[in-house]
Amino acid sequence: MGCVTPGSNVTETATDKPITIRVATYNVEFGENATPEEIGRMFKSYNLDIIGFNEVPDGDWTARAGKVLDMKHSYVGKISSANHKDKYKSILSRTPFEATAEYELSVERRRSWNPASVVKAITKIDGVAVAIYSLHICRSTDSHSSGHAYRLANEILPNEKTKRVIVVGDFNNNMGDVAMNKLEASGFRAAWKDLKIDASKEFTYNALKPKEPNLGVIDHIFYNTGSRASAKEGEIIELKKPLSDHKPVWAEIAFPKHLNRLRQSK
Repeated sequence: MGCVTPGSNVTETATDKPITIRVATYNVEFGENATPEEIGRMFKSYNLDIIGFNEVPDGDWTARAGKVLDMKHSYVGKISSANHKDKYKSILSRTPFEATAEYELSVERRRSWNPASVVKAITKIDGVAVAIYSLHICRSTDSHSSGHAYRLANEILPNEKTKRVIVVGDFNNNMGDVAMNKLEASGFRAAWKDLKIDASKEFTYNALKPKEPNLGVIDHIFYNTGSRASAKEGEIIELKKPLSDHKPVWAEIAFPKHLNRLRQSK
């Protein structure tokens, strides 16, 4: 039986309930401090739908983590960050992929390391298509219309046709930095804002040296504002024994199931 949504004449039924996606991102430091099985066990209690890994080893590393989590679908990119060994980007999913791709984000600037890239996968959750992007980009410290984040926000994401989009990864930038402002201006919102977490007072790097000066929160989860989504739960995961130099981050994103109906009701 349906119920009337407060403030509207629209009757909400079971099929109108939001699509909730539990997503995490983790820079695993090329597997230096933990096996994929250890990282899989760490994530197990979070009941995740999607994980975006970065600085991940090539080969079956991502799939091995997925085996522990009963997440059978993985995609690993071919571009290793800064051409270092085993610094790829990957996506692990509970549901099958309908498409995958990788986009190079390299720029012609001496202060940027190259190559950088973002991997993408499209999957369906509860019958609704969602595009997931997992990245590792360089820190941007100036206001020039360039850099990895600029290319992402102005060349890659605008071409995405899927209506619900999540972008996760190691941005190497803090909220408020030029790079993050560019992403927000292009129509994306950080989960921190919905969760009322002050990212300026926390850090995700360096987890291995917590008493030394840190770089703050540089690992983020974003969703596209056009989807009318919001983050309902999430946090920076604090581990007694760090498994990488970064801390893992997770969030539950709720997407309205019927975007056209939502627009008509406004």
